[in-house]
Parts: sequence; C-alpha cells; structure tokens
Amino acid sequence: MHNSADLQEIVDEIAARLGASATLEDRSFRLLAYGAQHGDIDTVRQESILRRRATGEVREYFERYGIARANAPVRIPADAELKVLARVCWPLRHGDVTYGYLWLLDSGELTDERLRTAAPLVATAAAALAQEARSRQDLGRELRALLSADPEERANASVELPGPVTAIAVRESEERLAALWTLPRGVLARPGQPVALLSPAHLAAEVAQTVQSAYGTAAGVGGPRDDPADAWLSWREARQALRIAEHFPRHAPVAHWEDLGVHRLLARLSQADLRELAADTAALDAELAQTLEIYLDRGGHVQRTAAELGIHRQTLYYRLGKAERLTHRDLGDGDDRLALHLGLKAARLLPGA
Repeated sequence: MHNSADLQEIVDEIAARLGASATLEDRSFRLLAYGAQHGDIDTVRQESILRRRATGEVREYFERYGIARANAPVRIPADAELKVLARVCWPLRHGDVTYGYLWLLDSGELTDERLRTAAPLVATAAAALAQEARSRQDLGRELRALLSADPEERANASVELPGPVTAIAVRESEERLAALWTLPRGVLARPGQPVALLSPAHLAAEVAQTVQSAYGTAAGVGGPRDDPADAWLSWREARQALRIAEHFPRHAPVAHWEDLGVHRLLARLSQADLRELAADTAALDAELAQTLEIYLDRGGHVQRTAAELGIHRQTLYYRLGKAERLTHRDLGDGDDRLALHLGLKAARLLPGA
C-alpha cells in the first residue's frame, strides 16, 4: 500500500502550485490528506478536516454533479443558501475507475490552463490509490484463510493487521454486488455470500451500515478482537448475527452480536436443536403464533398486546386460551412461558420460516 506521507506531499505541492486550498479524499469521501488552507473556507471544508470525512448529505450533494463518472475536473458553483463556496472537484481516475477526489476551493483564479499544470501530480495520486486498491484486493483473498475455523488454514494466512478488528457479514442482494474497493482504507473485503469484511473495530458500525444500505439486505457485526489472529471468532459471531438480522425485524437491518441478548444462544443452536425447541409451538397457526409471540414479547401485558394487534382484550384472551389448549402449556407457569417463547423464536430460524 502507498505511504500516506506520499499523498500528503502531492497535495502540498498541488496547493502550492495552484495557490488553492486543497484536500484529497477517497471514493467514500474519507479525508486522506489536505494542504494549507488559503483564504476563506466553508463549513463543508471545515467539517471534512475536523471529522476526517464528509457527511452523507454532503456526499449526495456533490455526487449530483456527476463527479463519480467524470473524466475531467468538475466545476461546482457556490451556493449562498447552503453556504457552499465554489470549488473544483478533480476525480482521481486510473484505468477508467474513480478511486478518489481532489477538491480545490476556487476564488475564480483556477483557469483550465492553470489546472493543467497540476495534471501530472493528480495522475500520480490516482495511480497511488489504484495501487492501494489492488493491494487490498490481494489481501482480501487471504481473508478466507484468516477467518477459517480450521487452525491449520489460519496458520497459513499471510495477512498482517493491527488490532483491534471486527468482522462483518453482509448479505448481498441479487440485483447489486458491492463495490468493495470503495470502502474506507484499512477495511479488507472478500466477495461471497455472505460478503466478509474485516474492519478496524472503531469503524465497524459505520462500515456495516454503509455497505448494508448501499448493497445489502442485512448485515451482522461480530464482537471486536484485540488480536487479529482471533478474527475468525468475530467472523463466526458476525454470521450468526446476520441470521438474526434476517429473521428478526427488531434487530434488522444491522445486528450487532453484543446487543443480541438471548438471540445469541439461539443463533448458536443446530437445526436439530431449533426443531426440538420449535416443536412446542408446531400446533399453532400463523395468527395464534403471532398473538402469542407478541404477548410474550410484551411481558404478558394484555392491554399493550391487544393494542398492538388491534383486537379487543376478550379476543386476545380467547386466542391465548386456545394456544394453551393446543400446546398443552400453562401461560401462568414461568417454565411453560419460557418454553413457548423460545419455541416461537427458534421457529423463525428454521428453513422456510
């Protein structure tokens, strides 16, 4: 991977050559380097430097100008209402792929002729980011070994990462496949079903939400591990959390292992164990199962359950009584309530649920 100092030197030279305030961001709008800021700067530039990345709203605003597909610098006019100064966005393209953006605040002096003097430096920065993307793809292929449950296979993994790290599992939709190289620097990815991501722990929540929102149907986030050699444990948790996200709306679309409570137990069970638990509720039709699950989820609170279902309390009592008769369980007994509650949850995780 390229040295961040190299990018910083390039940005400093561009800023000096053009006499303009310059920043360089990757494709995900994460700040990589910035030069000395000349004259006035706007809130967008301040936030980019302070937070090290632009917000989703800012990203959406600038992408409307077609910067992701542009082959040349794009001039973005000032917007007094939004307090955005005029700027030039120079896409960092290499091999017909955009890997990042050079941003130049423009007071009106950045003519096309003047911009052309910086073209060789922009090309160098684009090539550096392309090289990093290729390196990340190579490292991503090693993730299969690093995340394997087989100790021998893990021992052969050649990935060296600083900890702590967190694994993320993302289910891709059939319509869209994730452009994994656009993820923030430091995140490794392996295509598949599910997609495997290994992220610095402090970025995990953001990465999971970003990838799920853009490309996925659900995501699971494992617990952090200080030692990257234990990343396979986080990966196992991430896949189990993904199952919960896919079957329990309460935890969708992104389920974090550490927040799953008793669902962590269910996610670890085999299909045989799940079927055994679910057998207690097999006699219930869909309506009775839904009624009973909501009733148990609400701690047996009749009024709240009836309101959520939109039924009269007498109707609720009738359904609960029928559920007791069909399951041969007593809802007044704690053990029976627990068995039914777990059975209903387990049934959700069975194939075809």
